[in-house]
Amino acid sequence: MPIRLYIDEDAMARAFVSGLRARNIDLKTVFEEGMLGQSDEAQLDYATQQGRVIYTFNVGHFCQLHTEFIAQGKNHAGIIVVYRQRYSIGEQIRRVINLIQTRSDEEMKNNIQFL
Repeated sequence: MPIRLYIDEDAMARAFVSGLRARNIDLKTVFEEGMLGQSDEAQLDYATQQGRVIYTFNVGHFCQLHTEFIAQGKNHAGIIVVYRQRYSIGEQIRRVINLIQTRSDEEMKNNIQFL
């Protein structure tokens, strides 16, 4: 099954979201799901409950959450992290599409992927 995304609060730029949707990528944002202001752990739990891979710029905290989840035997649907300043929105879109075309949702489970 293809990767379905859940875009974190810090990464939900309108141009990025619109660009992915224009390419028929299945995604939800924190804003659309009424999850603004929730903790990162709550966001990861919610994404997992929805079967969605979370996409975030919060590299440090989500790397730590990934490690904690695995150590505690908790599962997550997957995490994609990207350094905010590293890529333009267009490059982020290209890289996300490439990832979706080359990995399945099953391959993303309990994994963290640097974009």
